[in-house]
Amino acid sequence: MELPAPAMKRLARELQDLVQNPPEGIRIFMNEQNLCDVTGEIDGPQGTPFEGGCFRLRLSLPQDWPSSPPKGYFSTKVFHPNVSTAGDICVNVLKRDWTSETTLRHVFMVIRCLLIQPFPDSALNEEAGKLLLEDYEEYDKRARLMTSIHASAAKRPGPLTTSGANAGGTSSSDTAKKDAPAEGSSPTLKKAKSEQSKTGSAAAASNSTMAKVKKGLKRL
Repeated sequence: MELPAPAMKRLARELQDLVQNPPEGIRIFMNEQNLCDVTGEIDGPQGTPFEGGCFRLRLSLPQDWPSSPPKGYFSTKVFHPNVSTAGDICVNVLKRDWTSETTLRHVFMVIRCLLIQPFPDSALNEEAGKLLLEDYEEYDKRARLMTSIHASAAKRPGPLTTSGANAGGTSSSDTAKKDAPAEGSSPTLKKAKSEQSKTGSAAAASNSTMAKVKKGLKRL
């Protein structure tokens, strides 16, 4: 799907800013085949039933964005009053509070705040909303169980392209090969090689992200 040129320019700027300067507890990924499909990961806020979890979500931008809001979905299962069992997100910023000036950064931050402060009066998951109002202890227990099952580090989805140096992920076999000392190598040499590898990985990841943004702009 192609956005009008002014909207595509704005989207490219917003994505570049989000990837390079992500909000606290949020990571943003870009789909180089479709910039209108924005994926993010939110770390479960401390002091909530979602603490320790990593929740992946998607924003799907319509053809008339930013006049109309994106559609928001959690890809990771979460027990929350304002998230349906299918992952649909109910939040005012994606509905009546949306304006053409609303940024994607603001949307992601509001969704993270939703994990801290649910709104059971506008529940999509009626069971979660009812438990939150009538039996918080049971709600907390259910939400933590869902987090441990679906959003723990072991259940985290595969890596996506991002600006972070660790975005590409590393398999256990690759890690073992990298960490294994070369025969006859000195500790100083191993340290130098390790630092060189880290610097190269970070630079390559950063260059990859910038190339994707530039690619989106070239299409204009």
